[in-house]
Amino acid sequence: MTDKLTSIASKVAQVTLAFWIMKILATTLGETAGDFISMTLNLGYYVGFGVTFAILIALLVAQIRFDRYHPALFWAAIIATTTAGTEVSDMMDRSFGLGYAAGSLILVAGLAATLAVWYWRDRDLSVYPIRRKDAETFYWIAIVFSNSLGTAFGDWLTDNAGLSYVQGALVTAAVIGVVVALHYGTRISHVLLFWIAFIFTRPFGATFGDLLTKPLDHGGFNLPRGTASLITLALLAGVLVASEYLFRRNDDRNDPGTLERLEARAGE
Repeated sequence: MTDKLTSIASKVAQVTLAFWIMKILATTLGETAGDFISMTLNLGYYVGFGVTFAILIALLVAQIRFDRYHPALFWAAIIATTTAGTEVSDMMDRSFGLGYAAGSLILVAGLAATLAVWYWRDRDLSVYPIRRKDAETFYWIAIVFSNSLGTAFGDWLTDNAGLSYVQGALVTAAVIGVVVALHYGTRISHVLLFWIAFIFTRPFGATFGDLLTKPLDHGGFNLPRGTASLITLALLAGVLVASEYLFRRNDDRNDPGTLERLEARAGE
C-alpha cells in the first residue's frame, strides 16, 4: 500500500526501462535541437544559450509548481535540459575556449557541489519518489549539470580522442553496461549508479544525434537538423504514449478518487 501511495505522490518519473529509452531519445533530440538553434538558425552560442535557458526555466517553473507527475511536462523539461546541455558544452569550448576536458571538470565540480548540498539538506539523494519542491529543485539542477557534462564528454570522445560517432557510442554503451551489471550484481549505491548512468546516456544519445546530422565524409547520415529532431521527437512521443498506456492499464492512478481511497484504507 505504501508503494502505491508513493507512486501516486511522486512528482518525477519512475526509473524503468522505458525511462532510460526515453532519456536516450531525449539526449539525441537535445543534440540535434541545440545544434539547430545555434547553427542552422545561425543564432550563435550566446543567443542559443539564452533561448534554450529561457525555455528551460519556464518549463522547470511549471514542472516544480505542479503537485503531481505530468508525463508530457516532465519529458519536455528533460528535453530542455539536454538541449541546454548542448549549448553549455559548445559555449564553454568554442566561445570561452576552455576545451571539452576543462569544461568537463567544471561541470563535474558543479554536479558534485549540487549533490553535496542536496545531501547536506536532506540526508537523502533518492531520485524516486520526489514529492517536495525543494528536493525537486536540486534534482533538476543536478540533471542540468549531468546532461551538460555528458555532452562535453561525448564531444571530447569524438573531437579530441579521435573516435568516430559509432566508436563513441560503443564506449559509452560499454560504460552503461558496466553500470547495469553493478546495479544487479553488487550492493553499490543505486543512487550513485543512477547518476553515472544519467551522465553517460547523454553522450550515448548525443552520438546518435551526430550520426544523423553530420556530413557523410565525417561518418554521419547528413540529415537536416530539423528533420533529425522531428524524427527523434516522434520516436520519443511514441515510447511515452505506449509506456503511459501500459501503465494506466495496470494502475488507476488517474482516477480522482484513487488517492483518497488508498489513504482511507491505509488509515484503517
